[in-house]
Amino acid sequence: MKPKLYIKMLLIAFLYSCKGKVEKECDFKSFKVIASAYNSLAYQTNSNPHITAFGDSLKPGLRYIAVSRDLIDSGLVHNTQVKIEGFDSVFIVKDKMNRRWRKRIDIYMGMDIKKARNWGKRKVNIEYCIPIKDSIN
Repeated sequence: MKPKLYIKMLLIAFLYSCKGKVEKECDFKSFKVIASAYNSLAYQTNSNPHITAFGDSLKPGLRYIAVSRDLIDSGLVHNTQVKIEGFDSVFIVKDKMNRRWRKRIDIYMGMDIKKARNWGKRKVNIEYCIPIKDSIN
């Protein structure tokens, strides 16, 4: 495992293990959404399937999601960490979906089409944190 990835995973685990402390610094939100899956393939995305709508590079094996734009308006912005029901690990918002979708996420599954098809489409709960900004008096 790469050192940077290992440090990131430890930080995420620490943040979620101290949820009581983090709650004072975060406004936790949760939603029930429809979750589908996608791959880095031109027919599923566009002519450059490894670059997200935010300009990030997708790499198979990383835990990324795309979100519908109404969820972005609800604070689920670029690089937000998201806990998805049914998964032990945390995902990061790295892409946004077409404007026609509402209350949806798309889970990135690299090049594994079979895995994405097996996931299908299902309703799941998601949870994420919106940092509370300190007010300056």
